Amino acid sequence: MTKNSILKSMLVPLALATVGNPCYSREKMNVLFISVDDMNNDLACFGNQLVKSPNLNRLASRGVAFSNSYCQYPLSSPSRSSMLTGLRPDVTKVFDLQYHFRQGLPDVVTLPQMFMKNGYYVARVGKAYHYGNPGDIGTNGLDDKVSWLERINPAGLDKTSLESDVINYTPTRKGLGSAMAYYADKKGTDVEHTDGKVADETIKLLKENKDKPFFIFAGFYKPHCPWIAPGKYFDYYNIDQMKLPPINPEIKNYYPELALASTKPWPILGLNTQQAKECKLAYYSAISFVDAQIGRLLEAVTSLGLSDNTIIVFWSDNGYQLGEHGLWFKQSLFEESAKVPLIISVPGTKSGGKVCRQPVEMLDIYPTLAELTGLTPPSNLQGYSLSSLLINPTAKWNHPAYTQVQRGSVPGHSVRTEKWRYTEWNYGENGVELYDEINDKQELQNLAADQKYLLTVKEMKELLHKNHPNPVAGGQAVANTRETYCN
Repeated sequence: MTKNSILKSMLVPLALATVGNPCYSREKMNVLFISVDDMNNDLACFGNQLVKSPNLNRLASRGVAFSNSYCQYPLSSPSRSSMLTGLRPDVTKVFDLQYHFRQGLPDVVTLPQMFMKNGYYVARVGKAYHYGNPGDIGTNGLDDKVSWLERINPAGLDKTSLESDVINYTPTRKGLGSAMAYYADKKGTDVEHTDGKVADETIKLLKENKDKPFFIFAGFYKPHCPWIAPGKYFDYYNIDQMKLPPINPEIKNYYPELALASTKPWPILGLNTQQAKECKLAYYSAISFVDAQIGRLLEAVTSLGLSDNTIIVFWSDNGYQLGEHGLWFKQSLFEESAKVPLIISVPGTKSGGKVCRQPVEMLDIYPTLAELTGLTPPSNLQGYSLSSLLINPTAKWNHPAYTQVQRGSVPGHSVRTEKWRYTEWNYGENGVELYDEINDKQELQNLAADQKYLLTVKEMKELLHKNHPNPVAGGQAVANTRETYCN
């Protein structure tokens, strides 16, 4: 099937199809890109029935939910820079929250720039590139000015007046952006909070630009900590519903030391069980709050008559640990941190409501949107279009997903296929991990040293080193090659 025939089958009616072919491209498809901060896959559309997320469930019912989608680096700036440039962190050189990708790549064409160069109205509301959260709320943060025609930076009660009221179980940690802290606001309304204002401003932009092609990025700040939200969302949950994974003190003997080094002090930053349960409830409350704001955007798309010509993408920059392996927050190479929710809704597709379980990367979003809108992306993108999976979520897919982190100067690299996760710390010098993701979804059994899996370790090691070769051995990464991996 050719690219044109694939896209014709996806976009209905034909008058709305845009595949870069002028003979039948009558109208450009819009893009509403919805981003959240630090949301894991604890959503009903991905199998967690406890979390109240009716609007994301509604979006998933008319789009494809990718249940095994992975960020390239589970930290805000590296992940966002990678997704928005279509390049891996090894290329952008963004491994922390200070370095800007333009320092080394001044001429790179970002995802929103591609749309801007093709005549789209391009704007963002809230967080797209990195912002210290909550410190930079209301500012441009570590933004990329040339990516946008318009930038809007709302700030609500959670930032302007409620931070001093939080219950903070980790007061010695630097800043609220990495604190176990929450507050149920019994007085403020949704629209008085920052994410309520993000929804308001995004709806205004949709109304003002509904008659022209647009790429609008709605960047929500929750459920990133501190978990401040209107109190009604806390009432959705009961503390007795909050279950924490059991932690065996011997767990440290089962994993490489660096695998558990993202949370200090370990486990769960020194919190007791009751405190950790309160924080988990607050995190879920923040998810429900931002879900309600996303619902307002979906209603606006419908009421403004944009449903038939607007692609909607929902994405989080990284996953989030909630006590698994004794860890909290992100920056681990376990599933809960590396995996992110991704939903793509394309008007007219027949695959709405289906789940794709193939491993995909956030790098794939850029080429996907380019193909769906008929635009020509830069030739150096390192991801692959997901259009075939949007048509048939069970289609053959031969691309693994890579995630990496840094522990000081020591790198950690991980590769995920349909069946396996394989991880190396310092190219294996500081530990190796192998997990059977079919039979051990909690990654409790490290099989790397098991003699029965020597061939699997060898195959996965070769796969990992094709993308992250050991520089000491003089290896070079091979970019944009179609891999067939072991299942």
